[in-house]
Amino acid sequence: MTARLADIAAQAGVSEATVSRVLNGKAGVAATTRESVLAALDVLGYERPVKLRRRSEGLVGLIIPELENPIFPAFAQVIAQGLTRQGYTPVLATQTPGGSTEDELTEMLVDRGVAGIIFVSGLHADTTADVGRYERLHGQGVPFVLVNGFSEGVRAPFVSPDDRAAMRLAVTHLVSLGHERIGLALGPERFVPVQRKIEGFTGTMREHFRGDPAELIQHSLYTLEGGQAAAAALLARGCTAVVCASDMMALGAIRAARQRGLAVPDDISVIGFDDSPLIAFTDPPLTTIRQPVTAMGQAAVRALLEEIGGTPAPHSEFVFLPELVVRGSTASRRRNQ
Repeated sequence: MTARLADIAAQAGVSEATVSRVLNGKAGVAATTRESVLAALDVLGYERPVKLRRRSEGLVGLIIPELENPIFPAFAQVIAQGLTRQGYTPVLATQTPGGSTEDELTEMLVDRGVAGIIFVSGLHADTTADVGRYERLHGQGVPFVLVNGFSEGVRAPFVSPDDRAAMRLAVTHLVSLGHERIGLALGPERFVPVQRKIEGFTGTMREHFRGDPAELIQHSLYTLEGGQAAAAALLARGCTAVVCASDMMALGAIRAARQRGLAVPDDISVIGFDDSPLIAFTDPPLTTIRQPVTAMGQAAVRALLEEIGGTPAPHSEFVFLPELVVRGSTASRRRNQ
């Protein structure tokens, strides 16, 4: 049966324009009004559009960018465990090079009627991305939580580590070991966590040294090869220590040092970020900034379940303090360096 806007509008007590916005999943409609329109569809015997059918009580989507970086499986495990304990079934959706995009994965999950979605390091962290995609999801009545990244324009709970504090910890540790030429290797500048790390790094460096720390910052990719390339550039600038924005990049930095005949930590100190599983067993064991994955994952689950339950968490950012884990990849700077 084809739905007539006039009939639905009359039954719901709203305008035809409002009915159209609800049926097309547009934003700007109050939740109570949306429910009235959907109830009118049911009363009149019309079939709800697929994307507006009642959410499955049991499924929650989890979208992560990849599985190669061990920090993302770590997040997935914590979040999945938290959802399972609350009686939900997590549906893991992973982006792969040349594969499905975040938008395609989101559409797939919405079509399957998930009760909500948790995004980890998604497009919400990219300052050049159109955040309208999240407002449209909001308009479809799908609760969601965003991990690692922040945007003022998105109405949702955010969960993040304190990237500025992380860089403060790393730089302060290296300064205490006598290092002055400290480099920072990280990903593309358009990402919010990258911008925050730069702010923390430059601010702390200026507290200790004169000069412009910008020359000690090298952008690359969040991969082993990216870390290797960035570290090679920083070593060429005379850095005796390198702070990396991920453990994978830090492993690349160690490779770059060894290719130049340098020993870690005797000649060059390296700090990672994440404290990924098994990173304590590298050669040498990696000094790193521990991202509080367990606390962040549990907070994301709690926030989403509150959204699903109709008692939304504040649409703001929950920021978690990181921890410096000192192992074998950092040491005092040699006096002749």
